[in-house]
Amino acid sequence: MEEASSSGLQLVSAVFREGAVIPIQYTCKGQNVNPPLNILHPPVGTQSFSLIMHDPDAPSGDFLHWLVWDIPPSTEGIAVNSVPVGAMQGYNGSDKVGYMGPCPPAGTGMHRYVFELYALDKTMDLGRDTSRQDLENAMKEHVLDKSTLTGVFGTD
Repeated sequence: MEEASSSGLQLVSAVFREGAVIPIQYTCKGQNVNPPLNILHPPVGTQSFSLIMHDPDAPSGDFLHWLVWDIPPSTEGIAVNSVPVGAMQGYNGSDKVGYMGPCPPAGTGMHRYVFELYALDKTMDLGRDTSRQDLENAMKEHVLDKSTLTGVFGTD
């Protein structure tokens, strides 16, 4: 376990560990639903969480798979195929609202899928048309802590 995350905010999943393969049911080859995620050790003063899932290895550049914000501070986990009540989801890289599972193009090997969880000192109160850049800009100066969970998946 990394020392930096041992006492601070942690994002974990019961279905894959850091650096491990994301099970097929959470990808485009399966049910294409989000994996279960658990939030541990949020910092004091957390008013909301934001979650950004992306593929930095996509041939077209860093591809956005999921954008969620205003996750209530009492949230301890995100269940399969759901978002916490009160949370907002934005458009992913395919211009659809919600989760889009790993689906790397054939011949591109294994890709990393990074789930970034941010503990924030305020709610974002942004509209559904919010882009990743809009969210990242709104979060500046409001991040109390950050945790990442990275899984891998390849279709080859």
